[in-house]
Amino acid sequence: MYQSGRVQSAIFLFYLKALGESQPVFRLVYNSPSSRPFTIIWSLSFMELIVFDLDGTLLDSNGEISQFTRDTLAALSHRGIAYTVATGRTLHASRDLLSGHGFSLPHVFKNGVMIWDPATEEILHQNYLAVDEVEHVLTAIMHEGLAAFIFTLDGQKKHAVYHTPLQSEIERKLSVHFSGREQLEVHPAAQLPPYVEITNISALGVPESVERVRRFIDDEPFLVAYSGQAWDGDEWQWIDIHHCDASKGGAVDILRTQLEVSRVICFGDSDNDLSMFEQADESYAPDNAAEHIRNAATAVIGHHDEDGIAHFLRERFDIRS
Repeated sequence: MYQSGRVQSAIFLFYLKALGESQPVFRLVYNSPSSRPFTIIWSLSFMELIVFDLDGTLLDSNGEISQFTRDTLAALSHRGIAYTVATGRTLHASRDLLSGHGFSLPHVFKNGVMIWDPATEEILHQNYLAVDEVEHVLTAIMHEGLAAFIFTLDGQKKHAVYHTPLQSEIERKLSVHFSGREQLEVHPAAQLPPYVEITNISALGVPESVERVRRFIDDEPFLVAYSGQAWDGDEWQWIDIHHCDASKGGAVDILRTQLEVSRVICFGDSDNDLSMFEQADESYAPDNAAEHIRNAATAVIGHHDEDGIAHFLRERFDIRS
């Protein structure tokens, strides 16, 4: 298994055994460099660090930061209050969105798969999938007749997604979604280049199929899966699978130590935020979050479409308009 700090090289040939294919559909060649030492130049001793989830939390339902929230972030920055982001989005799907709003500290992307330093444009920490884990996940997804969406990162820090044959209209919709909102290049898996890192693998299907995929990978000790409701109501669910060390909570714990902050305050609305809730000193869920997320939080704040976070922070830090 690939671990941070180790050099691992392997060649993985994946066959569509369930479909009776005799030729490899694509080849993965891993040549993973040692992780860059995580050295932080900032010191925020005895200060609080605020960590925002994006979709459904800091962003409104249009996927935007409202003007009121922008003004609140500017006030926080002016007061020297430290804040950053921990999101399931990719770097490239978040960069333009965050630009100009004071997000100068390291960012957590892909649910903790990577920590990115916007000042140096370097990856400070990463948790990629190993060859055997990739094979196990692909087997589980394709056994259910679902398409696998394989997220990659190349040596130029460029994200892309490669998919096995699309089986349904909802999967084609997801492919368009990735190339749109996520600003990713989307290609068939047969075009997967030889030297890439696999950050995570996703799929979309009916709840029963998604649950069987989850159960199939339960025996993999170093994998974790998140799932949730997709766009079209209860009929469809998504699942996202990555290394177990890649979590928002683990990444926040790294930031707490490296930035030397005394307290962490976090905001989130989904299952992938629960690990962050566990690591934080205070956790807050917007009113639009599911009931079990609200129950896990320190308290519930306003709806994400009503600037819930901004109103809370203005009261918390006595920010006047």
